[in-house]
Amino acid sequence: MLVNLDYVLSRAKKEKYGVGLFNTTDTDMLEAVISAAEELRAPVIIGTAEVLLPAGELKLIAPSIIAAAKRATVPVVVHYDHGLTFERCMEALQLGFSSVMFDGSAGDYDKNIAYTREVVKIAHAFGATVEGEIGHVGQADACDNDASDMYTKVEEAVAYMNATGVDALAVSIGTAHGAYKSKPKLDLNRLNEISKAIPTPLVLHGGSGLSDDDFRNSIANGISKVNIFTDLCVAGNRAMEQGLKEGKAYLDIRNMKVEEIKKEVMKKMKLFGCDGRY
Repeated sequence: MLVNLDYVLSRAKKEKYGVGLFNTTDTDMLEAVISAAEELRAPVIIGTAEVLLPAGELKLIAPSIIAAAKRATVPVVVHYDHGLTFERCMEALQLGFSSVMFDGSAGDYDKNIAYTREVVKIAHAFGATVEGEIGHVGQADACDNDASDMYTKVEEAVAYMNATGVDALAVSIGTAHGAYKSKPKLDLNRLNEISKAIPTPLVLHGGSGLSDDDFRNSIANGISKVNIFTDLCVAGNRAMEQGLKEGKAYLDIRNMKVEEIKKEVMKKMKLFGCDGRY
């Protein structure tokens, strides 16, 4: 069942559980994620990000993702993550994505507001939802664990929401994208304050590599959507390495990869508390 973010996140926020966004750059990952959601009766968000398009161009993978979402018996959001350009966000909407993220967080604040507001206006006309970001979630390989000046401020979150009308808000509280070199330090007090200040569901980027307690505490303090990608890649790599070591055939290795990624997705869904919701 193809739905937008409002459909799954409004309930998640109310009942205090998280819904995972699992980026899927190919049909192997897509099969693993959808199968996990069906088996656990969990809502799920799938899609891709602009930085991942070299590994799976939109026009190539969009038909498969959207068709799988429509066939599913659980709610599936097809989300274009970290859209860095207005043109790519429009392309995703035209291809049938039910949600997009416009990420202007690393650039000029006024331009971020203006572009995000315009994306919201157009996406809503498509019946789609929009995620925005205020504050900036950087890369783990460049993270020095002392980037609090990039963290989302409560007053900024309120002003951004009022100015753009996004349906979900990604906040920076100490996470980063990619594999962490050192343990991240999450500002849960700041997260709690932001959650209390705005009614919009909050999003945690850079989820791969956090501890189970980090996830639980983040969800308890206001996170409704959690982004995961690196952990899926690690699981897939592990399966392929094992298959090659055992001298398996290509298709056998492919199936091992799908199964290992599926296990990782199911582990995250249970941890986020979204299993058994549908």
